[in-house]
Amino acid sequence: GLASRMEHRPERLSGGEQQRVAIAVALAHNPPLLLADEPTGELDSISAAAILDIFHTINKNYGITVVIVTHDNSITNKVDRVVTIRDGRTSIESVRGSVRGEEKEGQEIRFDEYIVLDSVGRLQLPREYMNKLKLKNRVRLTLEDDHVKVWPGENGNGDAKQ
Repeated sequence: GLASRMEHRPERLSGGEQQRVAIAVALAHNPPLLLADEPTGELDSISAAAILDIFHTINKNYGITVVIVTHDNSITNKVDRVVTIRDGRTSIESVRGSVRGEEKEGQEIRFDEYIVLDSVGRLQLPREYMNKLKLKNRVRLTLEDDHVKVWPGENGNGDAKQ
């Protein structure tokens, strides 16, 4: 713990210690949700891993939802769910395919990836799909029995032939 550092001012604490104090303060009123904005941004990898472990413990032991906002993709393997925001909208949701900590040594962590469909039916196709299929402006859709097909318009750029 931080008992031995209790008399120290915040500027005399390490980055990891400051983060742990901030988490403790945030938990003081037993919130249902904890928001963390770039919590590992200024930390070394060991301190960052410790903070992410604390968030995992908070979620599992106390049922508190922890939302981490970050540009650091390396935390993906330390969380159960990742929501990617592109152009201000949720676009992809990745859900861990196994329980965190139950993977065998060296086992690859698998995430099931879903494209988010909003309440009015919009979705964002991954850029690599759009680039590979040259999807621009407009696309064509066909409803099949159990899925939808998407492809470029007739002239290859999404526009119908004139």
